[in-house]
Amino acid sequence: MKQVWKIGTIFTAVVGIWISLLLTPGLPPSLQLIVPYFPMYALASLGCYGLGALGYGMMVFRVCPEEADLLQKDITEAKTFFKEHGVDLSSD
Repeated sequence: MKQVWKIGTIFTAVVGIWISLLLTPGLPPSLQLIVPYFPMYALASLGCYGLGALGYGMMVFRVCPEEADLLQKDITEAKTFFKEHGVDLSSD
């Protein structure tokens, strides 16, 4: 639950800063054009970060042959169990 409060606090602070920038009358004209679009930039940046983290996670994903063998053993046991209980698992 502490993580939720941390994220909520950061979100509230960022939204407060954004709103205060929107309401500031003395902003330079270049910032007046950019500030309204900050939430879209943040959302796009978050999406890019997520895709990057997913890609990195896939690149460094470990291959575990012993786990694959255990999974195949579990699949065989499950097929046997269902066959004993009258469940047809044949693919048509």
